[in-house]
Amino acid sequence: MESGEIANILQGFEPVGLDSMTEVRYMNRVDTKYVFSVSKLPLLLRNVCPLYRVLDIDRQREFRYKTVYFDTPEHLFYNQHVTGKLNRSKVRIRTYETNGLTFLEVKQKSNKGRTSKSRLEKEPGDMNHIQQSREFLTELVAGDATSLRAVINTGFSRITLVNLHKAERITIDYDISWNNLKGDCAEMPYLAIAEIKSEKSTSLSPFFQQLKHLGIRSTGFSKYAIGMALINGVPKQNILKQKFLLLNRIRDEFLRNGSA
Repeated sequence: MESGEIANILQGFEPVGLDSMTEVRYMNRVDTKYVFSVSKLPLLLRNVCPLYRVLDIDRQREFRYKTVYFDTPEHLFYNQHVTGKLNRSKVRIRTYETNGLTFLEVKQKSNKGRTSKSRLEKEPGDMNHIQQSREFLTELVAGDATSLRAVINTGFSRITLVNLHKAERITIDYDISWNNLKGDCAEMPYLAIAEIKSEKSTSLSPFFQQLKHLGIRSTGFSKYAIGMALINGVPKQNILKQKFLLLNRIRDEFLRNGSA
């Protein structure tokens, strides 16, 4: 994939601004994820261009995100995820690097498969959010919120597509990297993660139909859990074995396509 190829393709999309996305900015929704080689991304974007609009802010259509994840000393949230526990949570600080907007977020998944997100806007660069937001966190997270500590950073680029007619939002993350705040890091330039966010089933989504056409299937995937297993030496990594085998296949496909 040549440098600038994605940016050129995105120029062919009709733009949509933040003010027009209110009705598809779900805080309670069904999320369905798809992981695939980033070498497929240009074709995928070309195929859906007539059907979706792209988020455009000040003529920019690709946005860099930074996320700091928090967990307990016993890695409660990581263990909840890898063991498939229902009614699980994640706590993170997300910064939109384009404009510096920063939010403390609690993301929760219910036993019915629905995802909800609660958040508070914070000052960029201030890492004392846990102490300052004890009441907010205590209402949402079981246990002692003050025991939470930063455990890993994740960085990625994101494209957001919107189908206003079907009230559907798509995010596509790529150029993904991690560091554990101690100097250890990892990156996956070959990986793309698409997520369909909607109030209902994704089976009628035009984006889903294009993914299916390209042989891309849905799979559960957590950037947080993968990053923790990659560079933080957490237990229960064997549970993620199938995910890492999938990532290896995606990397090999990327290399076969001459995208290194």
